[in-house]
Amino acid sequence: MRGRGMSDFLAALGLVLVLEGLCFAAFPGAAKRAMAEIAGTPEARIRLVGLLSAVAGIVVVWLVRWGSF
Repeated sequence: MRGRGMSDFLAALGLVLVLEGLCFAAFPGAAKRAMAEIAGTPEARIRLVGLLSAVAGIVVVWLVRWGSF
């Protein structure tokens, strides 16, 4: 039997896929432009944005699970 942590992780992963899929379905032209823009961006900047996004996600999860919400 899976623990609650794994169940929460899989639910969050599913939600990410839903949101990404909706963005690609609703705005395919913008998605293509964004990918072309990213292709020309230096790796260091992409890495920094990825790390900042991950930290922001951790903060949001922490606030929702153990914060004052």
